[in-house]
Amino acid sequence: MGVREGFRGRWTHRANPRILGPMAPRIALLAPFAYPSVRGNSVTVTRIARGLRERGVELAVWDLSVTPEARVEAEVETYAPTVVHGFHAYRVGPLALRLARRAELPMVVTLTGTDANHDLLDPERAPVVRRVLEGAAQATVFHASIAERIASVLPDLRGRLVVVPQAAGFDATEPFDLEARVAALAGQVLFVFPGGIRPVKRPLLPLGALARLAVRRPEVRLLYAGPILDPDAGEALRRALTERPWAVHIGTVPHAQMKSLLARADVVLNCSISEGGMANSVLEALALGRAVLAADIEGNRSLIEDGVTGLLFRDEIELERQALRLVDDPVLRARLGTAGRRLVERSYPPAREINGYLDVYRRLAPVSA
Repeated sequence: MGVREGFRGRWTHRANPRILGPMAPRIALLAPFAYPSVRGNSVTVTRIARGLRERGVELAVWDLSVTPEARVEAEVETYAPTVVHGFHAYRVGPLALRLARRAELPMVVTLTGTDANHDLLDPERAPVVRRVLEGAAQATVFHASIAERIASVLPDLRGRLVVVPQAAGFDATEPFDLEARVAALAGQVLFVFPGGIRPVKRPLLPLGALARLAVRRPEVRLLYAGPILDPDAGEALRRALTERPWAVHIGTVPHAQMKSLLARADVVLNCSISEGGMANSVLEALALGRAVLAADIEGNRSLIEDGVTGLLFRDEIELERQALRLVDDPVLRARLGTAGRRLVERSYPPAREINGYLDVYRRLAPVSA
């Protein structure tokens, strides 16, 4: 198990030399958010760190949302890593690159959906992202489509891009008491919208479609589970929900309870404008055998084959039509859920994700795992 260092900004883990041998790397992993945050970046970093520790990798995680940069710099220098890994090119990359160059170490950067779909093309942020990518020894992405998009903008980077698909994983799990939280949702056809409330997730999109559906199918219920990350989006959702008693936003749910909550869902929604190759919420829903109704975007198509592992929609009208199919056909929901679970078990096991990062580190530092 990892050893917590007594402050929230950093966790360390001492490697088991019998697993990796005396030349194991020490990884400094810098993240924009880390546990106990429930944001997608935090969920991914926590899962990766846990998997690496289980393989005996010695690492420390720094959470830049709670730790000043000056403190991170001093602690990383003391930690003396062999590889610096920055998770999120724009938010974390500049500091990770600076630390790596100062210590003459290789730097790995993992690109998120925001990096690839927005920041890389933003006039103000793009120069920062490009500088980080050009300075990285390796850059990892979650799906080949994201690698192609980046290579089309920065062709010289193609040889340093590595695809490491995400996995679905839950650490310690705790029960989510749906009846105690929202009694009116129990026993209905429950749609769950997991994720932070911000514009890129389009939280208002399903309300119109499901409102019309609820008139014909009064058993329809919608639950939003996630923190408000954008105040304007949060206020817009609050106002919209006052007129829709069949829908509710319950706020932040600890990730340890998400397995229990998703298992109670009949349908899991993803309405995002973009994703970084694959969304944690979609992977987790598929792993639990839930039916998924997702926006027809590149990141979701990496996991959802329409009619096979889930259903896709291009607009509000299609969302309503596909939702009606799922409400009326529990056999369809079960079939999609079974196919989705098999996909994750076959193609996205946790070992594949961890092997991917170990391979990256092997190319940059000695490791005998």
